Amino acid sequence: MSNPNKPAYGGQAVIEGVMFSGKHHYVTAIRRNDQSIDYFHVPRKQQNVLSKLKKIPFLRGIVAILEASANGSKHLNFATERYEVDPEDDMKMIEEKQKKDSKLTMWLGIAAVGIISFFFGKVIFTLVPVFLAQFLRPIVPSEFGQILLEGVFKLLFLLIYIYAISFTPLIKRVFQYHGAEHKVINAYESNLPLTVENVQRSSRLHYRCGSSFILFTVFVGVFVYTLVPLDPLWVRIVNRLALIPVVLGISFEVLQLTNKVREIPVLKFLGYPGLWLQLLTTKEPANDQVEVAIASFNELLRMEKETERAS
Repeated sequence: MSNPNKPAYGGQAVIEGVMFSGKHHYVTAIRRNDQSIDYFHVPRKQQNVLSKLKKIPFLRGIVAILEASANGSKHLNFATERYEVDPEDDMKMIEEKQKKDSKLTMWLGIAAVGIISFFFGKVIFTLVPVFLAQFLRPIVPSEFGQILLEGVFKLLFLLIYIYAISFTPLIKRVFQYHGAEHKVINAYESNLPLTVENVQRSSRLHYRCGSSFILFTVFVGVFVYTLVPLDPLWVRIVNRLALIPVVLGISFEVLQLTNKVREIPVLKFLGYPGLWLQLLTTKEPANDQVEVAIASFNELLRMEKETERAS
């Protein structure tokens, strides 16, 4: 059973590594091609405006998603650029980057790409099912049937897409690191020493996972869309685009709720659909992948403790 008094840490799988986030820091550890482990540290800057927005229900979900997309892109970029580079070439690579652009401009650009990519994907994921459902309007003419059909198409697209990409070697390894990330968090929350053996015995599924959040957007969308007009088609399209932040905000709250009630047997089932999806988005990691995840998490804990002592 998890310890509710422990801080809730987040994480993300990257190319050949894992990123973990705490109250004060983001830390990524990756396995280099010489089998060494390399780290990437980013301080978590506390911005007053964002901190206040994160306290507002439904709006805090949007802020959290934007922040995660921006920061996640930075760590993905680091992992992608570094894991195949020979360690002796590190300084050469850094010098070339400094010549091309300033560090601030580079990170702002990467953060912007991460946010834009997220919303571009969400728009496609939202609108394609609309056109497919509209195409089947003669067969499914009722408004609720159309909304339900949209949800079915979204769910099918999500499952087929994840299943298809899981066969590519690169994504399969990312999904293994995703499993390693969850295992480390579960072991930590269960008060187990973070050894490879203990972590491997832990579950690769976790209630707070972003995979669960994506699935919740499908279910929440079905309910939200019943509240707005469906015809004509252009109104339907405008409504779907305008309601993207609403669906995201509500889905985030649902995710938070399922995590809070998971210790209650009667309500525990609310988080099951998200856990089932994680059977696709996570894979059982190898021991060396677990070692990287443990190294990343221990480095985060070390930096968090140092910051807490200094403050």
